[in-house]
Amino acid sequence: MRAAVFSTKNYDRQFLEPAAAAAGHQLTFFEPRLMPQTAVLAAGFPAVCSFVNDVLSADVVAELARGGTRYVALRCAGYNQVDLAACARHGLRVARVPAYSPHAVAEHTVGLMLALNRKYHKAYNRVREGNFSIDGLLGFDMHGKTAGVIGTGKIGTEVARILAGFGCRVLLYDVAENPACRALGTYVPLDTLYAESDMITLHCPLTRATHHVIDQAAIARMKPGVMLINTSRGALLDTPAAIDGLKSGHIRYLGLDVYEEEAELFFEDRSDEVIQDDVFMRLATFPNVLITSHQAFFTETALREIARTTMANLTAFERGEPLETELGAAAG
Repeated sequence: MRAAVFSTKNYDRQFLEPAAAAAGHQLTFFEPRLMPQTAVLAAGFPAVCSFVNDVLSADVVAELARGGTRYVALRCAGYNQVDLAACARHGLRVARVPAYSPHAVAEHTVGLMLALNRKYHKAYNRVREGNFSIDGLLGFDMHGKTAGVIGTGKIGTEVARILAGFGCRVLLYDVAENPACRALGTYVPLDTLYAESDMITLHCPLTRATHHVIDQAAIARMKPGVMLINTSRGALLDTPAAIDGLKSGHIRYLGLDVYEEEAELFFEDRSDEVIQDDVFMRLATFPNVLITSHQAFFTETALREIARTTMANLTAFERGEPLETELGAAAG
């Protein structure tokens, strides 16, 4: 099958090309994101392959359908950027990669916790400049602290497993309990998790119910001096509310691998540009904030599995086979 691949970098091609060759698919790579201005590039392709910050709004879906596209292979787990109802109206089948490597994201999550706590990034820069002072680098033992995990799917479960291994008391919250997590911690109401956790990490999907689940009211219910981590979806966190929490000292540490308006920033080299996002730039001024550019998934294992599953989805589309990874309008 011929597929137009959007938002591609060299590292995408490194893994997608051999997987496509093995599966007998022909890929054409486009560096721009899929959006209303670029959807015309997919004309004549039966399938498109999109990434996390590509836009599949109603108008994009309509343009894809006009150009002959019938299949959308997401090479990511999240699908909040996809208008599934529009896809259903235009007869486009959509599939995703629901589980590429929960370990990759979980390990990055705990890495952010460790870096913020023990200030590795600051220590690294000091030593490179010949400054061997450890003043200002004081951390705390994570052993014995209480960690709250919001969202206990595959990634949340792995985070809970790592934190339990550190000797943390682990509190869990989800709309549905995961039996695999029960031995790792205790399910509690959200207010209890907020009130008792020294560290809180987010691992839930972005839905209408979870949009800005961490807002000013939620932050006010947290322990003063809390560490807050988000490696899931940027819009789970109300960023201006987080900035207020940082300014007041209520949030002592903030670690982000995602950002609500990241589509205009992440995955690109903008070091020679004046960044126009004032909220992001204010966030970046805090010494107790650590931001990475949506790289939690970025391991060889994960990219290999993303490529394999994406090509398997294209093969199933081509053969008219049902897919466990397929999304319908009801999923939104």
